[in-house]
Amino acid sequence: MLPDCDHFGRPRRHRGGPKNRSRFVIAMGLFVGIYGVIGGRLVMWGVAPTESAAAYGAADKIMSDRPDLLDRNGEVLATDIKTASLFAEPRRIIDPDEASELLLGVMPDLDPKWLYRRLASNAGFVWLRRELTPGQQQAVLDLGIPGIGFRTEKRRFYPGGTTAGFIVGHTNVDNQGTAGMEKYIDDQGYRALQDAGLAVGTDLEPVKLSLDLRVQHIVRDELAAAMARYKAIAAGGVVLDVHTGEVVAMTSLPDYDPNQPSQALDKDRMNRMSAGLYEMGSTFKAFTTAMALDSGKVKITDSFDATRPIRMGGFTISDFHGKRRVLSVPEVFIYSSNIGSAKEAEAVGIEGHQEFLTRVGLLSRMTTELPEVATPTQPKVWKQINSVTISFGHGVSTTPLNTAVAAAALMNGGKLIPPTFLPRSRAEAEAVATRVLSEKTSDEMRYLFRLNVADQRGSGNKADVTGYRVGGKTGTANKVVNGRYSDTKKFNAFLSAFPIDNPRYIVLVVIDEPKPEDGQYYATAGMNAAPTVGNIIRRSATLLGVRPEFGDEGKSLLVSY
Repeated sequence: MLPDCDHFGRPRRHRGGPKNRSRFVIAMGLFVGIYGVIGGRLVMWGVAPTESAAAYGAADKIMSDRPDLLDRNGEVLATDIKTASLFAEPRRIIDPDEASELLLGVMPDLDPKWLYRRLASNAGFVWLRRELTPGQQQAVLDLGIPGIGFRTEKRRFYPGGTTAGFIVGHTNVDNQGTAGMEKYIDDQGYRALQDAGLAVGTDLEPVKLSLDLRVQHIVRDELAAAMARYKAIAAGGVVLDVHTGEVVAMTSLPDYDPNQPSQALDKDRMNRMSAGLYEMGSTFKAFTTAMALDSGKVKITDSFDATRPIRMGGFTISDFHGKRRVLSVPEVFIYSSNIGSAKEAEAVGIEGHQEFLTRVGLLSRMTTELPEVATPTQPKVWKQINSVTISFGHGVSTTPLNTAVAAAALMNGGKLIPPTFLPRSRAEAEAVATRVLSEKTSDEMRYLFRLNVADQRGSGNKADVTGYRVGGKTGTANKVVNGRYSDTKKFNAFLSAFPIDNPRYIVLVVIDEPKPEDGQYYATAGMNAAPTVGNIIRRSATLLGVRPEFGDEGKSLLVSY
């Protein structure tokens, strides 16, 4: 049989034999198989009703908006900003090992084992990192890893940083309030809106606070300067409207930045003004004198014998700089006499003493919006020695804010007004006010407050500010260390009001463990807390709408008694 030849008579060459055809079939089969699997997976992912990135829609509470927080003048204290969070869909990741290595190159702080387990799981959706920086987001995008994506979330931003941290509070990673006024807003029903998915894309009205950011900055600035100058371990201050109970400024140092809420976990960073309990020392003598005068058992023209110390129950009560003579009621106040204060308390009696301090709110937990509020402590059973020591500020622990609120009642005509961190009119304040002492007692206490600052013999004379008629009372308390009162560690305070002939604001400053300045032997409140109050008033009075008046400097008030 002749071979198969072409028209030139040459044998024909066959291009494909049985072997080549089988290879072609195998290649085609692999091609169809691979793309068939890919197509099948795409169909499966498209129709499967499993948890995936798309399942996290608008109803997810972490996407919810929060209302802005504003100060009383409309300055922004807290607002929402958009941020990117990184997620993975492990079922779509082809090579978890490679994906882990690439991501660790951008975020080396991630735990490699944790990251691999997340990427190699069979989950439809997992978070890898919340709140990435723009640089991190771009770096991950450049990697081009299938199954890795970003979700735009809401993050809380605090433009003022540390300025009002303890008041505004902060939110957690899910944008839910966990401290301060942020938590208050959630507790008022906003959290329920979040959980129901009704706080998304909503034009929420901003929440205005009673704070004045300008005054808040001044208070914080002066407290920081005082801590450095007197080498103190902590300090705090509050400015309170005596007629409305509005907290215009309040801070405590060391403080924290709510943009980094983990700082709040530091044990030294606490809101000492409302959540700290302290023996307030001689500032309590203001309430002892007010109690004695309001009881009718003591008149401002009366006197007490402070010639010698009081001995009671194995204790000796003496004066820091004793005059060793009979003291009038005003002298008991300006010389801050422990002996005189003890005898004022004795004149009223134990039950009357406890009842008065309860009446003015010093022994009860405050009712206000801020969640971080401590409950004052007192002896379970009041005995004579308790009443005596409490008369000059030892034996009862209360918060500085409690003290400021009670002092407002001494200055505003005798009405106790609960403090608020929200705007409140005088009419609204009158509706919640309670009369706790007479107007006559209030007038007499204003006279004593001014005398203690205007008279050079007074312990508060370093708080005087020309034109603003400041009045006040110092308090230097020995701190309890290992169950005993320390002779070296002090908790100092200056409780003031201005302008004293018609008070509008209480200013209270506390300084924890101040040291004597160079050339000084003592670190009493008159040496450090009082001048700090003076500096705050000097800088903030005009911002608070108080105009200076020069001339008599309130002498008309001093000569009225």
